[in-house]
Amino acid sequence: LDILDKYDVANALKRDIDVFFSNAGIGESGPVFEIPLDLVRANYETNVFAPLQLSQGFASKWITEGKKGKIVFTSSMGGLFTPSGYGIYVSTKHALEAVAEALADELNPYGIKIQTINPGAYLTGYNETMAENAFRWLDDDKNFTKRADMKANFDSLLGTPEGRLDPQEMIDAIIEIVPSDSGKFRNVVPQFVEDMLKDHQLKAWENTI
Repeated sequence: LDILDKYDVANALKRDIDVFFSNAGIGESGPVFEIPLDLVRANYETNVFAPLQLSQGFASKWITEGKKGKIVFTSSMGGLFTPSGYGIYVSTKHALEAVAEALADELNPYGIKIQTINPGAYLTGYNETMAENAFRWLDDDKNFTKRADMKANFDSLLGTPEGRLDPQEMIDAIIEIVPSDSGKFRNVVPQFVEDMLKDHQLKAWENTI
């Protein structure tokens, strides 16, 4: 399913399902103050607007048919904090978190449940590909941010064991979470990332400029 293809979307909405796992996503990286805006718009189109449109479609279908259902969004640990160099990508996940939270309240009266899955830095190739994306446009002759500095930043985040986790742990969690009739609204995996995010959010109240 290509969520940017209106024919694929129309065909998907014909299917009789009760769980929609919204997993599509792309990632643009690089300094927020220099990234081309067309890349920003494209990232939002795939990560926010298209998933919202498809979610609206399934919600409307279920309500009209008097059926209960469930929508599970793949968010990210980045939906809850913002590391340098990944600001645009994680801003789409911040937006998705807000969308999911609102949907959870709005659709509860109709028996439609909402959850998010927030993976840590698992070694699937996704994060590495996202990091490489900045070098399509980042130019030492045009940009203030130098390519070597950007690479060093990415390496510091992805070059540690915590940035290269075994994805089997996340796969097992997804298999358990997605079809379940009960569970937490937000599902951060692994536990040490959840602990880190909670600590980060508390410290955010003390940040100064």
